[in-house]
Amino acid sequence: MEKTEKVEELISHEDIKEMRKSSYDCDVCKRSFSRKSNLTVHKYIHRREKLYHCDTCGKSFSQSSHLTKHKRIHSGEKPSRCDVGGKSFTDCSNLTAHKRIYTGEKAYNCDICGKSFSHNSNLSKHIRIHTGEKSCHCDICGKSFSQSSNLSTHIRIHTGEKPYHCGICGKSFSQNSNLTVHTLIHTGEEPYHCDICGKSFSQNSHLTKHKRIHSGEKPSHCDICGKSFTDCSNLNSHKRIHTGEKPYHCDICSKSFSSNSHLTKHVRFHTREKPYHCDICGKSFSQNSNLTVHIRIHTGEKPYHCGSCGKSFSDSSALPRHKCINAGDKPYQCDICGKSFSRNGDLTKHKRSHTGEKPYCDISEKPYHCDICGKSFSDSSGLNKHKRIHTGEKPYQCDFCGKSFSRNSHLTGHKLIHTGGRKKRNFASCMTFSFLLHRHFEKYQMTLGQLKIHPQYLSSLKTERK
Repeated sequence: MEKTEKVEELISHEDIKEMRKSSYDCDVCKRSFSRKSNLTVHKYIHRREKLYHCDTCGKSFSQSSHLTKHKRIHSGEKPSRCDVGGKSFTDCSNLTAHKRIYTGEKAYNCDICGKSFSHNSNLSKHIRIHTGEKSCHCDICGKSFSQSSNLSTHIRIHTGEKPYHCGICGKSFSQNSNLTVHTLIHTGEEPYHCDICGKSFSQNSHLTKHKRIHSGEKPSHCDICGKSFTDCSNLNSHKRIHTGEKPYHCDICSKSFSSNSHLTKHVRFHTREKPYHCDICGKSFSQNSNLTVHIRIHTGEKPYHCGSCGKSFSDSSALPRHKCINAGDKPYQCDICGKSFSRNGDLTKHKRSHTGEKPYCDISEKPYHCDICGKSFSDSSGLNKHKRIHTGEKPYQCDFCGKSFSRNSHLTGHKLIHTGGRKKRNFASCMTFSFLLHRHFEKYQMTLGQLKIHPQYLSSLKTERK
């Protein structure tokens, strides 16, 4: 009798347990929980209710355990230690995921493409690529992201926060990855090499993008105009042409830019920072691309060739300009008066005649100074030309005789001697009229008696103008 009662009690307990398993259902996702407390915690995920706040940075969390893990970022506490490599982690779940590096285990599989992951959170992020889900929204501009970490990084664009600082030069960055890349400028390390052309890169992602130049692959397409790009970052920058969005602002002059790289280049005009140095002559540049072009002055490399006339250029931007001159094309048109130009820079200068804009506050201002003699210039190109007087640099060489010049215009004038485009004219061929000769003497305060002039030349002078 006693045994029967115990069995009945057991059955009754199992029934109750089974009942509990199915009695707590989430009305949003229909997920079932055996305990009401678990359902309550789960519902916070849907409601986005974040009751637990960090006293240090103010970040909020839906669960107390998440806040505890987060606080370890500030305290530096890492209680979970790997017994193989000795690396420490803030929680045991990260340690478990880390250990799979040694075992090679990837327990989480994507049902769509079959790709495997060592951590469930990585699988969740990956699945959003297939679903296109972007559940993290920016409260300031409304932009959406698939990961909260990407949203946090994006918000720093609005706040201007740059928590990652370079220990060498003190420069700050909004992302740790950008700081890592920046540090390589100081070390000069470029561990990733292209097996086609031998070019080296500081990041593997840069090498991957570079290889697409050789393969011609452009996997990122603009859904507005159809233009293709080698990577999504260039596509995103391009899309801002259509939207007009310029989220990157200069703290010095408030000018806005569509991409962070353009802002970085612009800021260097204010700071005059030139982190890229030529190993041959020591000259410094604000952009790596300018250094690359400069080095070709020393090497003589001109990899960009015109298919029409065979002329070669060291700078890729010079080739399209040259082709426009050859073809007579003037693709840059003034929207005010309709005048056309072969170069965008010429159009920009022309527009100032309509707007009255002056590139500097005062037309007499000359912000570019020579650090050798102190002479000042209104633009950087004038300073660069001037510096060649000190350095003796003559980057423009004549193809006919090998003579070098400090300016391209001087080379152009010199070449006419070889081509016959302009003959050297002597004094006699210029002064064909007597009034021209007298005017010349008046200009330089000279008399006929001061010069030895052949009588035959004097008799040949014409007295009247044609």
